[in-house]
Amino acid sequence: MPYRRTENVARRLAARHAGIIAAARDAAAEGGMAAVQIAPVAQRAGIAAGTVYRYFPGKTDLVAALVAELRESEVSALREAAAAAPGPLSALAAAITTLATRSLRARRLIFATLAEPVDAEIDAIRLSFRKALAGEFETRIAAAVASRHLPEQDAALSSRALIGLMVEGSIGPLAADPAGREREAVQSLALLALRALGVADARARGLVVQSALPAAAISSGTHSQP
Repeated sequence: MPYRRTENVARRLAARHAGIIAAARDAAAEGGMAAVQIAPVAQRAGIAAGTVYRYFPGKTDLVAALVAELRESEVSALREAAAAAPGPLSALAAAITTLATRSLRARRLIFATLAEPVDAEIDAIRLSFRKALAGEFETRIAAAVASRHLPEQDAALSSRALIGLMVEGSIGPLAADPAGREREAVQSLALLALRALGVADARARGLVVQSALPAAAISSGTHSQP
C-alpha cells in the first residue's frame, strides 16, 4: 500500500509540474518571455505562487524548463518529418518545411524562445534551443552533401545561416503576418532555403511540393528519390 501511495504522489507531482510548464507556455505565447513570471504563471495554473517556487526556485529555472520542453518537441517534430522522407535531400526539405510551418503556427511563442530580445541570463538558456535546431539541420545538410545531392559546403555554417533565414523570414520583427497565406509563406521560405543551400530551382520546387504531402505519402516513395 505505501508503494501505491508513492506512485500516486509521483503522478500528482508530475501532473502539477506539467501544468506549470503549460501555463508558462501560454504566457510566453501571449506576452513573450517577459510574461513568464512566477505569480502570473501560478495564477494561470490555478495554484499558489509558493507552489510554483517549490518546483522552480526562480524565473530562470522556469524559463529553462519551458525552453527544454519546446526544444524536445520541436526537435522531435523535425526528426519525425525527416524520417518519413525517402532520401537525404527530401529529409532536409521536410525538416525545413516542418520548422517553417510550426514557427508560423506559434509565431509569438517561437520568437520568445528563439529570438526575442532578453537579458543575457535568459538568452544563455535559450541558446540550447537554437543549437539543437542548428544541429539537426547540420546533420541533414551533411547527409545531403555526402550523397551528392548538395554541393560541397560547411554544413555547420550552412545550418546556422539556415536558422537565421528561417527565423527572420517567419517570426522575426521584419516578417510580415501571413494571415490566410500560411501555406504560401511556408513554401516560399522552404524554396528560398533550398536555393541558398545549392538546390537548382526546378528541383527545389519539386521538393517543397513533396515535403508538403502527408507523412504517409512521403514515406511511400522509393529510396531512389532524392
